[in-house]
Amino acid sequence: MQAMKRLSLLLTSLLVLTACTEGQGNENSSSSASSVSSVSSASSVSSSPLPNPSPSPSPPRPTPYTLRLSVPFSPQAPFANWDALHEEACEEMSLILVHHYHAGTKLTKEQAETELQALIAWEGAHGYPQDVTVQELGQIAEQYFGYRSRVIADPTADDLKRLLADGHPVIIPAAGRDLGNPYFSGEGPWYHMLVLTGYNDFFFVTNDVGTKRGESYTYRFDVLMNAIHDWTGVKENIRSGARRVLVIE
Repeated sequence: MQAMKRLSLLLTSLLVLTACTEGQGNENSSSSASSVSSVSSASSVSSSPLPNPSPSPSPPRPTPYTLRLSVPFSPQAPFANWDALHEEACEEMSLILVHHYHAGTKLTKEQAETELQALIAWEGAHGYPQDVTVQELGQIAEQYFGYRSRVIADPTADDLKRLLADGHPVIIPAAGRDLGNPYFSGEGPWYHMLVLTGYNDFFFVTNDVGTKRGESYTYRFDVLMNAIHDWTGVKENIRSGARRVLVIE
């Protein structure tokens, strides 16, 4: 009888031990399955494609050390007839020079005079005053020649060099007496326009229509930059004019 009890206790202990071992095995299996699942998830995340980075903007091209655009030249008085009409024709002649640059055509004295007279007559018929701002000259370029125009406010010397390097002559409105051009009559005009055509190490190169000696005439960087002033409506107040320039395209 006692032997039977001991056998029964032994069997019970074996059953309890088996149950514990199975429970631990299930936990280990769950833990292993969880680890496999985590690894699988991590592999899935790491295998996802990364977004493409945005391309970096290209740096601006360096401007050449020296540059000169082949802009035709004529003074605003092609035949040296400095009457009242020609004295006030710097805006129109500057525009005509840039037009012939874009057209790739030469400009004779006869052409310059004929085109100047026609443009001034057209301006009068369309209500433009004798002196115009760069904004108004841009409108004339659009309406008369069919170009597009851009007015650039507060340009730096580097801005002007970049425009030239991109192939754009620049029409400059100026306080004429601040240019100090010795070939101007007297002190020079209160208000003036000229065409910027290039630059070198120390100077801007211009086609200054205010003198027959104006082809490739050079001004120091600081002189030209300080003289930039748009028309104010009163010539004596030109030095208070906004710093704006004009590009015709």
